[in-house]
Amino acid sequence: MILQLLVGLAVAGVVTFVLAKAGGEAVASRQEAAPAPEAAPSASDRPVIPLADAFPEKVPDGKGGNFTKVGAVTLKSCTEPDSVGPALANMIDAGKGCLGEHVALYKDGQNNQFNLAVFTMRDPQDTVTLVMRLGGNPMDYQVGAQAPPPGSGLKTLPPDSGMVQAFTGQGRSMVVGLGQWADGATRDYQALVGRLDPLLKDVSNRVARHEQGS
Repeated sequence: MILQLLVGLAVAGVVTFVLAKAGGEAVASRQEAAPAPEAAPSASDRPVIPLADAFPEKVPDGKGGNFTKVGAVTLKSCTEPDSVGPALANMIDAGKGCLGEHVALYKDGQNNQFNLAVFTMRDPQDTVTLVMRLGGNPMDYQVGAQAPPPGSGLKTLPPDSGMVQAFTGQGRSMVVGLGQWADGATRDYQALVGRLDPLLKDVSNRVARHEQGS
């Protein structure tokens, strides 16, 4: 099962999130997907993808450069108030449970910022529900953007910065991608979606292989 919807870290154990709604328009598109298969009895017993497997140090950006990982961490729960909004927390609580959440922050060669989050649910049907509901509300930002750690060379962007968001479903796991220009500009959203796409695809493919046991 693969779903995709495009809409518009402190390394030392401290992660700061900005959950304010980003300003400007959002960009939305949708890719049709087959329904999720029924969860196997042992599906929820499989471990979540390891943090380093989900988020490599470098990812090709498709333009001859790379995305560089700034930081990554596994959160204590999938519903921490500082990492997800109340609507997403309620949706997770209403399902059959979440096994864990990984988050990472990447930058490209121009210091544009890209946040990734992987939520691994117990039931893949919950993943379908989350992706469809979140993707259906492109201006509702329910996943927190991470403030870059000192020394990363990145600015801490203000809450009214422009942002695009994207969602994919891979078996039990929902992958969320957020993209922001280096200066937080509220412009050229389709171009920002294009920059986010190679990173989201790479992480989603890694998660999909793990979910498929390959």
